[in-house]
This record gives sequence, C-alpha cells and structure tokens, in this order.
Amino acid sequence: MALWRAKSPLILASQSSARKLLLANAGLEFKAITADIDEREIQAASKLSNPREIALLLASEKAKAVSAHHPESYVIGADQTLALGERLFNKPAGRAQAMAQLRELAGKSHALNSAVAVARDGNIVFEDVSVAHMTMRQMSEAELQTYLDAAGDAVTTSVGAYQLESLGIHLFERIEGDHFTILGLPLLPLLAFLRHERLVAV
Repeated sequence: MALWRAKSPLILASQSSARKLLLANAGLEFKAITADIDEREIQAASKLSNPREIALLLASEKAKAVSAHHPESYVIGADQTLALGERLFNKPAGRAQAMAQLRELAGKSHALNSAVAVARDGNIVFEDVSVAHMTMRQMSEAELQTYLDAAGDAVTTSVGAYQLESLGIHLFERIEGDHFTILGLPLLPLLAFLRHERLVAV
C-alpha cells in the first residue's frame, strides 16, 4: 500500500544516501533532485552566525530552489551544521583538513543542528531544527590516522569528517539526540507535519 497521498510526487532536494534511506525506510515514495545552489555563497551573503539559523536557511533555500521547477510537489530540503562552541565547521576539503577537525573535536562535545524545510509552489510551508549533542572520545594521533586510513574519501562528504552510521561510530563515547537528527533529517517532526496535512496514510 502506498503511504503518500498527494497527487504530485514527494521530492527530496538532496542526493544524500542517509537521507534517502531514512525516507525509503519510512515507506515514502519520492524523487531525489539535487538543489543547484551555492551553499557557502548563500551563507556568506546572509551574514548569519548562529548555527541553527544557518542550517535552517540552507535547508529552506534547497527546498525553494527545487520547488521553483516543481511547483505542485512538496519538496523537502535539509541541512546540517556542526558547532563546537561558537565555531562552525564545514565539510573538510581533504585529509589534512579532516585530521585538523578531528584533533579539535577529540575529547569534546559538539552540537549537530539538523534542519528540515518543506516547500510548495516556491514557498516554505514547514520548517524545523533539531539538535544532537555528540561527545567524541580522546584519541591519539595514531588512532586518528588509522581512522582516516579506514574511512578514506568518505571523511570529506560530511561535516565533522565522520559518518555515524559507518566507521564514524568508533570516534564517540556519548551521544545525546535521536538517530534521525544525527543522520541529517529530523524525521519525526517532518512526519508529524505530513500527517497534519493528510499527505500520508498513517
């Protein structure tokens, strides 16, 4: 039985494998379309410094960008920021930057801010930000090098140089927050919105 009730298809404005898997596991049929936006340019132009606000801005811009070409569909945009105190982290450009980030995060707690926004007809109709607090264990240089060797290029595909659903789990001693927030898509508030709008059958 199909759970999606709207006539137009649901669209995810992302090619993130984790986000696609979360939606698929929730039984939702959808199309995945990459949003053609320059995230760093949008962030710089916004003058925002609050990690939650930046995550929400980028999620909204992704949703609106794809919605502009698919006005009848509900389009999900998502973004995630990592903050260590006041410092905001971006995806590392390469192994050396990943190592520098991990050195700074090791032995400390940081916040993952996961934002989701839904657009229709180019307008945002829903948005939410959820936060997870992650405590990375203290690690030696040798342990960090071993992790980077094992993880390979994957360390450059996510903020903080780790993917918790994969080898990144070895980096942590404590996690506070739900699984969906950590993987970059606050699924519970999103599904609550879809139910409220009678867009899903359960």
